[in-house]
Parts: sequence; C-alpha cells; structure tokens
Amino acid sequence: MAKNSVDANRKKFLAKAREQLLDTKTKLLSEIDSETRAERESNKDEGMDTYDLASEERDREISFILSDRERVKLKQIDDALERLDDGSYGVCESCGLEIAEERLGAMPFSRLCRDCQQDEEREAKSQRRFDDEPNAYRKVGSTDADDDSA
Repeated sequence: MAKNSVDANRKKFLAKAREQLLDTKTKLLSEIDSETRAERESNKDEGMDTYDLASEERDREISFILSDRERVKLKQIDDALERLDDGSYGVCESCGLEIAEERLGAMPFSRLCRDCQQDEEREAKSQRRFDDEPNAYRKVGSTDADDDSA
C-alpha cells in the first residue's frame, strides 16, 4: 500500500512538473514574440544621430545575447518535456540516481543531481583556468616575435 502512495505522489509531482514546464515555455515564447515586435517597431532610424545609432546597435547586440539564452532555455524545456514523455525525467543523466524533487521544483529542466552538477561545474572551472593560462610551453625569454621567425 505504501508503494501505491509513493507512485501516486510521484505521478502528481510529474504532472505538476509538466504543467510548470509548459507554463514557463508559454511565458518565454510570449516574451520572445513581444521583443521581436518591439524590435521591428524600433527599426525606424529616421533622424537619428551617430550616438543614437550606436546605442541602438548596442541594444540589438544585448537583445541578441538574451534571445540566444532564451533559445537555450527553450531547448532545455523541450528536452525536459521529452524526458517526461519517455519516463527518464527526474533521473540524473550522469549517475542514474533520482534528482531531488526540491531541485526539480526550483529548476524543472535539471538533467543532473546536485552532486553531479557540482562535479561538472568544478570540472568546467578547472578547464577554464587551464584555458586562461598563458602558453606554459613557450621558451623562457622568448617573445611573440621570436616565435614568428622560427
């Protein structure tokens, strides 16, 4: 009987997760649509001076970066909905353990449990540190000009 209660709670949680994902997706698509409409309306640059045009270009770049993030978020939501459909939602893709419901409640498109996410972030941070280091194999006392002539 306890198993039936756990299964019922799990089904209720999954239904709530699906509803939250679909709601987030709808809001995101609506925001993207209104931003696109506002962008089209603001593209009338009659009578704008150089500073206005530069400012508008900067705003466009920021908008592009944000829309890129929104596309990534939409992809994550769609992936989570697919996992809900195939029964793999809420299972860590790295270790195979269940992802805590609290974590899924806060981040419904999570693919990793907290521990695996922390491991991945530590790995990415150490990789960034390695990538940021100057060329460690450069000859002592050499310059870029020396490297070009070699």
